[in-house]
Amino acid sequence: MSYDLNFWKYNDGIALEHQVVYERLSDGKHVEGLEELPIGAMLERLKDLFADGWRQVDETTWENERRGAFQIFTTPQFFRVDCYGMRGEDMNRLIDLGAEFGCPLYDPQAGVRFDGNG
Repeated sequence: MSYDLNFWKYNDGIALEHQVVYERLSDGKHVEGLEELPIGAMLERLKDLFADGWRQVDETTWENERRGAFQIFTTPQFFRVDCYGMRGEDMNRLIDLGAEFGCPLYDPQAGVRFDGNG
């Protein structure tokens, strides 16, 4: 089963339709009203968080024989993780990573952005 976790950050005072933002970012497009993310720092933190038995296969793919795999897709405004067969606690580490950088999770499967505003 696959699941994608999506992270971006709105500029102060900006409110946009989350699903539209998600679709545009997933297409690699720039969205007015979003901040640029520190992608390099986020990727370095990811390496720290998954140093416990996860193997980085290439620039964007990580796997663990018993715990699944994930792929990273980024743009200057977007950090997306496509998860394959992963455990909830491992996906929570990714959600915590987004939160560390001020980016709440958007779950397109449920149509919810977990920023307190729905």
